[in-house]
Formats: sequence, C-alpha cells, structure tokens
Amino acid sequence: MSRDHVRSALLVVDMINPLDFPGAKPLLRQAVPAARRIATLRKRMKARGFPTVYVNDNFTHWRRDFNELVAICSQPGAPGAPLVEMLAPGRDDYLVLKPRHSAFFASPLEVLLGQLGIRHVVVTGIAGDGCVLATATDAHMRDFKVSVPSDCCASISKPRNDRALQLLRESMKIETKLSRYV
Repeated sequence: MSRDHVRSALLVVDMINPLDFPGAKPLLRQAVPAARRIATLRKRMKARGFPTVYVNDNFTHWRRDFNELVAICSQPGAPGAPLVEMLAPGRDDYLVLKPRHSAFFASPLEVLLGQLGIRHVVVTGIAGDGCVLATATDAHMRDFKVSVPSDCCASISKPRNDRALQLLRESMKIETKLSRYV
C-alpha cells in the first residue's frame, strides 16, 4: 500500500523542552534548524488533513500537564523558548506526556493513533540518538510505517544524529529522506 493511501500523523518528540541539562547548548544549536523544518512539514501535513501529536517528557514533574510545560519552556530567556516559538502546539494538535525515551512506553500514544486510524508515523524531534530513535524503533515494532526525516531531528552533535539515522535505515529499513519528500 502506498503512503498516499495510509493515514499519517506527525509526531513531534521532546521539542517543548526546558533545555536545562548538560549538553543542552550544542543540542539547541542543532535543534533550531530542525525546528524550522518541522514547522514547515507540520503546515504541509496539516494542509493534507494529517494530525500532529506532540509527545514530550514530563521531566519527572508528575503534577504538571502539557500546557504548563509549554508555558514554562516559552518564558522569555528560557533556553528552549526559541523551539516553542516555532513549534507551539495549536488547539487542534494532540498532546501526550511520556515518562521515558520512547513515545510509546507507558503512554496513551498507541491507543490515540489507533483511534485516529493512523498507520504511518513521521517521527521528528530531539534527540535523534535518544527519544527519536527509541520512538521510531517502537513504532516499527508495532507495525507502523515509519519515516524519520533526516532534517527534522537533532542530537547533541551531527555525527551522533547521523549514526542514529544510519541505524534506523540499515537495521529497520526506516525511511530517512529529507522532509520535503515526506
């Protein structure tokens, strides 16, 4: 079945982020260009009627909801504010908090995707060699068609990101074309 006949969803992983950890500065340098391309891809997918699902760590703040996380990360001067500025969730987007690396682990994501009739996920976000890799792997194991646009994910360094994308391509045959081809 071609991708045009499969209902798709854009997954935006961990882009709403306080970036208050060691290695956050080099990650932000890599993430800003990826965020621009994710924003463009999001508009294109939304125009085709495909939903966007933001899947984010809760950073062990179990009493906060997603909207509180957006508010915290978008404060002036917050390290992650440039990402939120480009990628703030809209009213018609879906919001899922996750406790660990994979967006599927101990979260309602699989149920949500099933209810939406999604069979193809486009996984974007940070870190390419962490949460994006784990999410794409878990989506693949759940028999979703998976795409990880190489220009829409970022890691602390480009070599780390490239290794993760290579692993996805070679081990699982996951598509890692540029976002303009998704």
